[in-house]
Amino acid sequence: MTQATTSHQHGEKHENACHTHHGGCSCGCSHDHSLLSAKEEGKAWYKEGDFYEIACGGVLFLLALFLPRGDIFRLCCFFAAYLILGHEVLLAATKNICHGHIFDENFLMSIATFGAFALGDYSEGVGIMLFFRIGEFFEEQAVGKSRREIRSLLDLRPDTATLLDEQGNERKIAAKEIKIGQHIIVKAGERIPLDGKIVSGTTYLDTSPLTGEAVPRRASAGDVALSGCINGQGTIELCVEKELSNSTVSRIIRAVEEASEQKPAIERFIARFARYYTPFVVFCALFLAIVPSLLSSKWWENIYISLNFLIISCPCALVLSVPLAFFSGLGLASKKGILIKSGAVLDGLSKVKAVAFDKTGTLTTGIFGVTNFKSCQKDEQEVLLLGASLENASNHPIAKSIVAYTKAQGYSLLPASDVQEIAGLGICGTVKNHKIHCGSYRFLQQEGILEKPFEENAIYIAIDKNLSGFITLGDSLKDDCQSVLKALKSGSLFLAMLTGDGQEGAQKISSQLPLDMVKASLLPEEKLVALKDIRAQKGAVLFVGDGINDAPVLASADVGGAIGAGADAAIEAADIVFMSSRLTAVNTAFTIAHSTRQTARENVILALGVKGAVLLLGAFGFASLWAAVFADTGVALLCILNSMRILYKKDLAPSR
Repeated sequence: MTQATTSHQHGEKHENACHTHHGGCSCGCSHDHSLLSAKEEGKAWYKEGDFYEIACGGVLFLLALFLPRGDIFRLCCFFAAYLILGHEVLLAATKNICHGHIFDENFLMSIATFGAFALGDYSEGVGIMLFFRIGEFFEEQAVGKSRREIRSLLDLRPDTATLLDEQGNERKIAAKEIKIGQHIIVKAGERIPLDGKIVSGTTYLDTSPLTGEAVPRRASAGDVALSGCINGQGTIELCVEKELSNSTVSRIIRAVEEASEQKPAIERFIARFARYYTPFVVFCALFLAIVPSLLSSKWWENIYISLNFLIISCPCALVLSVPLAFFSGLGLASKKGILIKSGAVLDGLSKVKAVAFDKTGTLTTGIFGVTNFKSCQKDEQEVLLLGASLENASNHPIAKSIVAYTKAQGYSLLPASDVQEIAGLGICGTVKNHKIHCGSYRFLQQEGILEKPFEENAIYIAIDKNLSGFITLGDSLKDDCQSVLKALKSGSLFLAMLTGDGQEGAQKISSQLPLDMVKASLLPEEKLVALKDIRAQKGAVLFVGDGINDAPVLASADVGGAIGAGADAAIEAADIVFMSSRLTAVNTAFTIAHSTRQTARENVILALGVKGAVLLLGAFGFASLWAAVFADTGVALLCILNSMRILYKKDLAPSR
């Protein structure tokens, strides 16, 4: 897009709104945006079903344990418990085998439990499946909690628009029913629901949800207004130019969906482990069954040892404690105001090598206002007071920022008279018997006061036709931004800023930060290209943003993080939602991710160490099933206690 310059406080921002690339949200199609809602409602039912299955299977399992051996009812209880607990695992294993994916945790659970049943050790077979389902349930519960909280963050978005019919009557109808050529009314403070051209009314559009630009854009009859922008002043009438299905909001959602499809898959920790562990133990079991039998002809004895080996190898401790480690990590993150959508995302975050940030609303406050004031006269207070007193006669957003800044300094404003506001240039009038001019350098240039600007993005103040000072406008860094980026940099992470803002504003912000790369004036698809370049050079990338225009890149990043106060589309597209706008939350998330991954590794090493010793004894026929159960259950308990430590970590920076 053509980068707008603030030609003046009332300066018209001559910017091309990028009709074909920028997208809006919150425009009357809540069902189209809902990337989580329908799926997650199904997930909620699924998790409740899981609980009842585990509870029912667990009760039958315990009942069978207290029944005498040889009782037919005992056998029925074991089989019923096994089918209730294991039907999804068996189905998943079968489907994966049909698709050529044999060696996963589902296959290992299936073959180990079949082996236990073949040996007549029904309690072991059902117990293995029970442990597995409990471990999976813990992780799913943590994920579900995060997703429910994410949904609670999403604002209720308008699904209607105010239609102006031929008789001049206003009525609310569904945005999807509005056709091209029809007229709609958008009042002050409302979000524009559909792309259109302004027919009547003058306003200042807040385009920050689309472009990230903090400076409001003046718009009047004949100008295009895109869905997603906020009408900042007065009531405007729009002639709709695009139906909902082809508006910017629909295009941005399609871009998010396409980016999601191209997103690198993040494997779960246990799935990666099972890929190597499962074939190893299966081939070892086959070796124990076949090779010794060929030498000794003791087939049944060696098959028994082989099946025993398979049961011992079943990683009950792992399938319970590894998900529990991630459950604890997700729980701690949630307590810190960081909502992570899955354990795989938490695991993926620990492997991130680069972090890319949006600028406005992410690294900066996103609040347009005064960043600096310089006086050309000795009486600095007098210059600011006179300029702000004149600006107080204007309703322009920039004028309001100057007035708010001056009042914050403790000044009481003076009355202004003979005020004339020149649209797109500036304002002049009389304050305290002085002729005051405020506006862009072009305005003062026309008045013969200023030849060239000191700064492009500034409001100049002249008293009695003498240049007296200027006010710099823009966005400011968040108070914790520098410390957070320094901490990330010390962790050997590559840091980049990808923004749709102009080069001048981006350079001003980046000069204060330890960034390795800065790219400005980027359209959403150009951000995607930049992200792919960083991934190709550095590895997995975390992108942190908050605007609607960030949604596609959030969906495409290895891990996408949305600032909780940001746009709904960004929250829905992201893998992580930082409920606080403070960047300290990013550091906290990294700390939790690395701690969780380290705990999971500790659990694996502990479980495999003990398991390896028992397997070695079992291979030579010296380990009974009870020894295996003792080793597995004991290790599982230790791993659980180790995992729970995550919840009580104190050395984390607060994210709120």
